[in-house]
Amino acid sequence: MYTYLKNIISFLLLTLLIGCATGTNPKDPYENFNRGVYQFNDVIDATILKPVASGYKSLAPEFAQKPVNNFFNNIRDFITTVNDVLQFEFKNAFNDGGRVALNSTVGLLGFVDVHSMSGGERRKEDFGTTLAHYGWENSNYLVLPLLGPSSLRDGTGIAIDALFIDPLGYINDIRFRNQLIVLKVIDSRASLLDTSSIIDEASLDPYAFQRDAYIQYRNSMIDDEDKLIEYNEYLDFVDSDETPKNATSVEKVSSVN
Repeated sequence: MYTYLKNIISFLLLTLLIGCATGTNPKDPYENFNRGVYQFNDVIDATILKPVASGYKSLAPEFAQKPVNNFFNNIRDFITTVNDVLQFEFKNAFNDGGRVALNSTVGLLGFVDVHSMSGGERRKEDFGTTLAHYGWENSNYLVLPLLGPSSLRDGTGIAIDALFIDPLGYINDIRFRNQLIVLKVIDSRASLLDTSSIIDEASLDPYAFQRDAYIQYRNSMIDDEDKLIEYNEYLDFVDSDETPKNATSVEKVSSVN
């Protein structure tokens, strides 16, 4: 895991050095390069991740899947809390930290989402949004191998979160840590199975659809807004009677692949 993260950092630095600006789209200057990585990720997803996630969702009972998802969400909430503090957003840190404390104790290490059950709100922050908070608001879109849509800023944030903030990184038992990471990937992909069908519908250009969804999602996180993406423009054919259905959370769409 650490070797891969080091490779991500090297990849980001290499991207900065060579510029790889092969596209004409100002919001996607590395488009030719990104499309190649996107196709690679798509093959990996279709041949490995999606089948494994589908099998997990089909075979594991719902009462087992939900606690696993809650557990990893609780870790995600911890990362959010740390980044709240780094951004000096102490009101949010109090809410998110209280969420982690409640779910980690009463919720049995996060397997039960007590905070949401009592009406609590889940927020998301990461080191990428922390970098944006301190001025790095605009960053070139970049597709990372295996990890999918990102940017130079957010790729840096992924590495910092994983190396220094994510509690999983502090587990000394390498085998156990890797098992948790694999389970986390499967859980994340399983939660996106229904959403991935939306990308499949975007037959005109699924890549552009995912890119625009990701950029909009990250901008909404930085601006603390909750937005929907209207994806009719990406479809080959749209039935006007079904138009209201063609809007979904940019968070889920941007996470596929």
